[in-house]
Amino acid sequence: MTLPSVDALKTQARRLRTALAAKGQVLSHSQALELLSAQYGYKDWNTACAAASAAGPALPFAVGDRVCGVYMRQAFSGDIRGLSRVGQSGHFRVTLQFDEPVDVVTFDSFSAHRSRVSCVIREDGIAVKKTSDGEPHLKMKRSG
Repeated sequence: MTLPSVDALKTQARRLRTALAAKGQVLSHSQALELLSAQYGYKDWNTACAAASAAGPALPFAVGDRVCGVYMRQAFSGDIRGLSRVGQSGHFRVTLQFDEPVDVVTFDSFSAHRSRVSCVIREDGIAVKKTSDGEPHLKMKRSG
């Protein structure tokens, strides 16, 4: 059984209290939290709360996903080769392998092609860092 978030557990406890109260059984909020914790296999609320907090949100992408989008204003398609959380920030470090190299230089006099890049993204696939004119380095989504 997947452990829900702390907020979802608290909401379940409130619903349990309301349902039991409708049947004449009075239960405190802490008693409801303890019952839910036991239902999910934890010895007490503190243990369940710590586990739910540590789990964090699900990753928005997965290694091997096909993605497409724009990197440094150049369209791309490719695969996710690496993905990891960046602390508790809600950001992710993603490593992409492009199908075709992307030229990241906008000058006509020279080129700099990239086949593999790493970038810190938000959950929505948009890079945290931006170019000097405010455009995110990367915008990506799942292909297909």
